[in-house]
Amino acid sequence: MTDHTPGSYGERPDEPKPQADGPAAGAGDMPPAGVPQQQPDQQQHYEQSAYQQPTYQQSAHQQAFQSQPPHSTQQFQSQSWPSGGGYTAMAPMQQHRNRHTGLIAGAAVLALAAGLLGGGVGGYVGYQLGGDKGAVTSLEQPRPARSASTAPQGSVQQVAEKVLPSVVQLQVVTGRGAGEGSGIILSSDGYILTNNHVVDGGGQGRGQVTAQFQDNRSAPVRIVGTDPKSDLAVVKADVTGLTPADLGRSDDLPVGAAVVAIGSPFGLSGTVTSGIISAKDRPVRAGGESGSQESVLDALQTDAAINPGNSGGPLVDMDGNVVGINSAIYSPGSGQEQAGSVGLGFAIPVDQARRIATELKDTGSATQTTLGVTIGNAQQAGAQVRDVVPGGPAEQAGIRSGDVITKMDDRSIMDADALVAAVRSHAPGDRVRITITGSGGDRTADATLTGQKG
Repeated sequence: MTDHTPGSYGERPDEPKPQADGPAAGAGDMPPAGVPQQQPDQQQHYEQSAYQQPTYQQSAHQQAFQSQPPHSTQQFQSQSWPSGGGYTAMAPMQQHRNRHTGLIAGAAVLALAAGLLGGGVGGYVGYQLGGDKGAVTSLEQPRPARSASTAPQGSVQQVAEKVLPSVVQLQVVTGRGAGEGSGIILSSDGYILTNNHVVDGGGQGRGQVTAQFQDNRSAPVRIVGTDPKSDLAVVKADVTGLTPADLGRSDDLPVGAAVVAIGSPFGLSGTVTSGIISAKDRPVRAGGESGSQESVLDALQTDAAINPGNSGGPLVDMDGNVVGINSAIYSPGSGQEQAGSVGLGFAIPVDQARRIATELKDTGSATQTTLGVTIGNAQQAGAQVRDVVPGGPAEQAGIRSGDVITKMDDRSIMDADALVAAVRSHAPGDRVRITITGSGGDRTADATLTGQKG
């Protein structure tokens, strides 16, 4: 299986690799060997894929018309008048007068019936000759007045109106091919945050990256700094008057919170989808060096539709604040380089992205948080320490080779990737409590995480 993040181009790194011994939980540590691998039916991969021109099928609709049934004439039935009992005998003269009166009344009834019948026939003939010229169709009705309603606060429409001006489409052309992704405007003078795998290969004279803005302006961009380990990059366009995005926070984002994803899936810029935060603290191998442990993300999971080309675009809360950078999607089968959303998308939490982006913008490189250990998967749940960096945080905290780390603060550590993700969720200088299972039984150790340029 392969594991890629959406929106890049050319050759895509396989992701995730089978569960193998990973490198240190932090930049610069070398990966160990000999870690048990996952069975094939347990593997999953995350898609980092190139832009593909979508094919649209236009559906045809046929409308059947039936002629209106002819207008039927109204039928009249003669009436029977009562006779017999109830009448008294009369003199001959009286009988004669009554007989004429009956004839006159009968003639009046016949005349009335004939008049009604004639009117019905005349109306039917007039209808057939004139057709339905008096009918009103939808096509002849005037257009309604332009809607004056405003988007309610906290609606997807209101969020889209706020955030769309701060999202760009990034078009990348290199010797390996072409691809597209998304970016988030950080400043009015053209600084843009995106994924490293979107612009990888587009700098240092190896390719061309172009930003397409929502106001239809476009401009070439230069790469300011990249960090493959966090899969983040900052680029710069020489454009002014842009609308910077509002960065929120992800530490207190609850599972189930509504979110909106904006980007350029399959090259369709300005696409808006919505969903919820499905889970937090997901260790996901995506982007980076062929899906190695170097590229583990401490991801937010969402069911908002994220597709190839959404990479680098924002995941925002219902206040329009960026809470994550869309980076990866789950792909259920192998050989699906352009697989689309199955409701499992992953984003880098904005708390981590803000710190990395600040360093990339200011210095061109980023500092990785590290515990100072080389780790692999334990036979039971946990991350087994294979080596300890001399003088590092782990050694100073009393962690030894062979120890199995099962928890960091209140976060359970199920495997090596989970420990890497947990360490990267912190900033250098953070103090954490680590729960350890070792030869002497369970114990805890307090460690102060450090930073390492990578």
